[in-house]
Amino acid sequence: MSEDFKIIEFLKSAVKIGASDEHLKVGHAPYVRKNGFIRKINMNPLSKEDLDRAILAIAPTAIQDQILNLCDVDFMYEIKGISRFRINYNRQLGLPALVIRNISYNIPNLKDLYLPDILHTIVEQQNGIILVTGPTGSGKSTTIASLINQINMTSSKHIITIEDPIEYVFECKKSIVSQRQVGVDTKSFADGIKYALRQDPDVIFIGEIRDKETMEAALKASETGHLVLSTLHTNDAVQTINRIVNMFEESNRYLIRKQLSETLRATIAQKLVYSKEADKRFPACEIMVVTSTIKDYINKDQPDEIYELLRDNTVDNMVSMNTSLAILVDKGSISQEEALENSNDAPELEKIFRGVYQGTKAYYE
Repeated sequence: MSEDFKIIEFLKSAVKIGASDEHLKVGHAPYVRKNGFIRKINMNPLSKEDLDRAILAIAPTAIQDQILNLCDVDFMYEIKGISRFRINYNRQLGLPALVIRNISYNIPNLKDLYLPDILHTIVEQQNGIILVTGPTGSGKSTTIASLINQINMTSSKHIITIEDPIEYVFECKKSIVSQRQVGVDTKSFADGIKYALRQDPDVIFIGEIRDKETMEAALKASETGHLVLSTLHTNDAVQTINRIVNMFEESNRYLIRKQLSETLRATIAQKLVYSKEADKRFPACEIMVVTSTIKDYINKDQPDEIYELLRDNTVDNMVSMNTSLAILVDKGSISQEEALENSNDAPELEKIFRGVYQGTKAYYE
């Protein structure tokens, strides 16, 4: 039993050691994630009573009365001066559990995140859709926050964010930033986008495109002269295009490909690669900028051609994931072994190391 478990003190300690996530479940000591790796904390196993007390200590007032009877719920918690936390309360084998993501007050800029300067240019688009993709924990939210803040600090615009829940909180700089939470400020992502169009927006950020209805609303917003930013859980540009198209019935996919080819401006797929020597993670980014050639490939449903162009392109501000990994090796950020471990196509990356493909390096220099 761990009667002295104090959730607030535990979260403060986790932030102090640089953890990104915390996992609390009955019968186990707490776990934290740091630099992508899960490790157990040297504490006593948590009881159901520990978890119940922890949940009640951090749950929003509006749901405190019923939260112990819910199965799944997301909400935000804040320890002033320390951090914000995205909380997922769930049940495992009928018992309560918490998965917590730490959200820093500080919104880093692209240079702080070791991201390529070309993203400054990409986010200067006046309309269309820009998608940041990658698996859970790949830094999508932080990259999007950095892009939004770049607009906020350099342009006079109205930025509307629609999130579930709100993660990074923006302070209005040159732009006005309006942040709306699904379930609190708006009924759904699709509703949030629909009504955002009546709120004089220039930029709309959708926390995540999860379904066809949200995708349709995002496409409509981008077609009516707005810049739409969002995220998807896909690993590369080709998978992103296929995921969007496959949200729709087969009879409509030709029209969706045409619509997507006209509105999609760029995809940024990223993953975080741990360097043992530096004891930190570096982002590897595949960047696809939608040129007239890419538009044609999307229209004609030729995804393999898109990848070939990404791999070999040296003039259109594009870079493949393998080229990005090779750049990180070339700069001494990660080792060749670490790059190969994180590649989706290690044989191709080995060819890059041998000089078979050149790829694009200028955008990281």
